[in-house]
Amino acid sequence: MNRLGGPSYRYEQFTSAVFTQRAVTYRDITVLPRTIRDALADRFGSQVCSLVPRVRVVSRQATKVAFGLADQRAIETVQLTYRAGWHSYCISSQVGCGLGCSFCATGTMGLARNLTVDEITDQVLWFWLRGDPVDRVSFMGMGEALANPATFEAIEVFTAPELFALSPRRLTVSTVGVVPGLQRLIAEHPRVGITFSLHSPFDQQRSELVPLHKRYPTGHVLDVLDVHIRRHNAEVTLAYTLMAGINSSSDHAHALASLLRGRGAVSRRYHLTLIGYNDSPALADRFAAPTRSSIDAFASVLRSAGIRTTVRAQFGTDVEAGCGQLAGPNRPRHEPRTGPAASNCGATRQQMSP
Repeated sequence: MNRLGGPSYRYEQFTSAVFTQRAVTYRDITVLPRTIRDALADRFGSQVCSLVPRVRVVSRQATKVAFGLADQRAIETVQLTYRAGWHSYCISSQVGCGLGCSFCATGTMGLARNLTVDEITDQVLWFWLRGDPVDRVSFMGMGEALANPATFEAIEVFTAPELFALSPRRLTVSTVGVVPGLQRLIAEHPRVGITFSLHSPFDQQRSELVPLHKRYPTGHVLDVLDVHIRRHNAEVTLAYTLMAGINSSSDHAHALASLLRGRGAVSRRYHLTLIGYNDSPALADRFAAPTRSSIDAFASVLRSAGIRTTVRAQFGTDVEAGCGQLAGPNRPRHEPRTGPAASNCGATRQQMSP
């Protein structure tokens, strides 16, 4: 604000207007002098939120928005509404992803670039300015969050009392195991939730599914997480996407149980989340979800071994808003599913004006 010709207290007036009064345009912030409002609009454009919604797809409990960026690229963000009444946001950290996980639609895009801190946080700000609550935020959208230094700045914005004012415990960062970023996250934000995407207990297979495994193998990542658990009494979520005929066998379940039980006492602080593979047009000929009975059998093996295990309830998959399905607004689309796997109905797609 000082550079725009105003004293420092103008910043407090600005943040109050945006985060308390939900001012949508700079000229709506009437508490500021007109000269400052005009300067803000001239420098940043008329809207407080820098992202431009292109397409909005609404299903029963999921809303997916494709946002246009200033360089004409696009990202996708998902709002999840739970029956308990709270709202969670799955946000993107990169345009595409460069890690090339073989089963992920985002990975087929390659990496265009990292998002800026404003592009990350404005995904949530857009919903806030529309009047929606913000209860939780997960860095689980497009991209590997710990490969983007702006993720750490975004965490500061989300937790700042004068901005989103979220508890660190209401933030979750998902990673396939970028160890330097993971170590930084633990050091700077030890209360932020961590989800480690595992997907196979076997080193060779995980290298095929998640190429980064060759650089940061599972054992190395778990060693870092073990220290975090001991030092901060933390809980860590392990995400495991089940793919029929690939990683969903009884052998996989028993090997996974052995891997975790081998961690000793800290194994009680790991919580395994099983996710049935979400269909993607780009990968439909290579991957499919197991049957529900197969998923339940896999979970039963783990629970019998004393591993805390949850089968994730999925919604938004009929509008390609599920894990691994985000790949930009211009890719080929499914017709909404109609069988028992379709957890939503009546999805609507809306082209949006800037």
